[in-house]
Amino acid sequence: MGRELAKRGAPFRQPEWSALAMIEAPEIVRDVHRDFIRSGAGVITTNSYALVPFHIGEARFAKHAQDLAASAGEMARAAVELENTPTKVAGSIPPLFGSYRADLFQAEQVEDIATPLITGLRPYVDFWLAETQSLIAESVAVRKLLTKLDTDNKPVWVSFTLEDSEHLDVPRLRSGETVVEAVTTLAGLNVEAILFNCCQPEVIEQALEVAQSVLQQKDAAHIKLGAYANAFPPQPKDATANDGLDEVREDLTPPAYLDWAKKWQAQGVSLIGGCCGIGPEHINELSGYFTKAGTTQR
Repeated sequence: MGRELAKRGAPFRQPEWSALAMIEAPEIVRDVHRDFIRSGAGVITTNSYALVPFHIGEARFAKHAQDLAASAGEMARAAVELENTPTKVAGSIPPLFGSYRADLFQAEQVEDIATPLITGLRPYVDFWLAETQSLIAESVAVRKLLTKLDTDNKPVWVSFTLEDSEHLDVPRLRSGETVVEAVTTLAGLNVEAILFNCCQPEVIEQALEVAQSVLQQKDAAHIKLGAYANAFPPQPKDATANDGLDEVREDLTPPAYLDWAKKWQAQGVSLIGGCCGIGPEHINELSGYFTKAGTTQR
């Protein structure tokens, strides 16, 4: 979403990032959603990822977070209605303390930050997506808070981001915790899907193998698996989300990304999409292939 907004000349700067369009020009967010829907997306995600103090500041968050979250939900829902499509709306619950920053996690602040986002989004979303989770403790806290606040009991998807700056013995979250630990924990928390996102496609393949094995061992094969990679080079351990726009890999063209998607599908993955740097043109490529193959593309 953020990169598409920047391409279109929407209000965009650091540290607000994709939140600035939500603040100053929400109709552009709606139009980007519409383009993804026209490209074949079965799910669009609310532009609430940057609506946290890390991006918009403590004072603005305290005053406007719930209204901005409601606007993010409203724009996504409007896009679905204007396109007259069965596309589902995922309510994005972002990393509450900054992307990749497991070191900044504060358990006592989770409810204060997540509550206005959940409250604002709730009337508009079909399910929840806690995404780019670097730390097991944060994903668990968010899942438990959703149980408390969402009286509609909407389905919950949780998506982890993986360490991709170096070769590891086993797949790990950016916190250093293993995928085995993460999936084992989430398997017992009534989630509908476990995904991996905002990391290179090369590291997702092994994580999916591990996740599938754990779910089978835990008698939790009903939990869906998903993947939506980014198009960034490996991100260093000290990377921060507010340093500026990352370069995008030239080799991850739509056909190249489809090759990864085919591999994930062969592993039993049923939810496939795109993260940073993966645009409508990539989704169009995926949708065209999977539609012909007789499968549903998310």
